[in-house]
Amino acid sequence: MAESSAYVPPKVWTWNKASGGRFASINRPIAGPTHDKELPIGRHPLQLYSLGTPNGVKITILLEELLALGHKDAEYDAWLINIGAGDQFGGGFVAVNPNSKIPALVDRSGPSPIRIFESGAILLYLAEKFGAFIPKEVGARAECLSWLFWQVGSAPYLGGGFGHFYAYAPEKIEYAIDRFTMETKRQLDVLDRRLAKTEYIAGSNYTIADVAIFPWYGWLVKGWLYGAGEFIGAVDYKNVLRWADALLERAAVKRGSMVNRTYGNPSSQLHERHDASDFDTKTQDKVAPAN
Repeated sequence: MAESSAYVPPKVWTWNKASGGRFASINRPIAGPTHDKELPIGRHPLQLYSLGTPNGVKITILLEELLALGHKDAEYDAWLINIGAGDQFGGGFVAVNPNSKIPALVDRSGPSPIRIFESGAILLYLAEKFGAFIPKEVGARAECLSWLFWQVGSAPYLGGGFGHFYAYAPEKIEYAIDRFTMETKRQLDVLDRRLAKTEYIAGSNYTIADVAIFPWYGWLVKGWLYGAGEFIGAVDYKNVLRWADALLERAAVKRGSMVNRTYGNPSSQLHERHDASDFDTKTQDKVAPAN
């Protein structure tokens, strides 16, 4: 491994210089709002404030799946939160999510608005609210929730670890890339071994575990995340690829993958979604994300 200059951590760390990298302008060691900005409110019961990242897409896929299943009360407005511009630090957004991360959801269907933040919590809330995509039998439910929380605990190693150092860090650090590539491949092997035995992540049925894991690990093996498919040897994970391709055949997955998306082929983008007809009026040929 290449030698690097020795870094000696100070006794007390202080924030006295920009961290560098793609997201340096929005990184800071404190919480709370930086400016006043109210969130817009549409006409549907569910108001989603998000961006078409893997964590954001989890929610729009599930909402589209619920609508496809006939749950009309799952109609939603999806408002774009531009994290590069710091929208997540506006006072209105921080009131919904004090952690200033997308996605954030407000359910206005009851007498008082209910806020839900953290993507795993939103998936669980919606699945329980509509009684769909989560097993009722106790053992199957436990399996589903175990994989849901596996994703919640594992993805930071993929995104904040591998993705950051491989794609976004201001310099390539061999130790960091090796460390997080190893962990990412281990996680893919966990999934591949599981999917060698089952059709879907939690068993024979499609659940919120699949919805949670797909935009991270499905996109990764398809080469859509960090452009790293070849680098991580995606072809070796044949069961994950089979599962990802099966999900990509679902119309709701295709639609949900487009919402709040601001990059890639213009035909794959729907910056905001306020009605089902929005998919039709923009273009007649909507597709899932392309490499």
